Amino acid sequence: MNAGKKIIVNNSEIGFISKNGDDYISLTDIARYKNSKEPKDIVKNWMRNRGTIEFLGIWEKINNPDFIGVEFDSYRDEAGSNAFVLSPQKMS
Repeated sequence: MNAGKKIIVNNSEIGFISKNGDDYISLTDIARYKNSKEPKDIVKNWMRNRGTIEFLGIWEKINNPDFIGVEFDSYRDEAGSNAFVLSPQKMS
């Protein structure tokens, strides 16, 4: 994150970047509010949630002209199961 781009929310510092007129906040910084030692666990659990997966799919359809919905269907279908794990690396 850029050093000068931070906001304070509930006494927690949240970094963000601006790109092409859009702002992007740090999910890791937000997750630190719940678990300061292992924020990655909060993000991983969030990315397992079916509602999150459906939101990401809709966001991609709207914002990514190269999005291939058929490939995404397997993520959506598995979301919420105990064995399902998704990471940002798997989605790229």
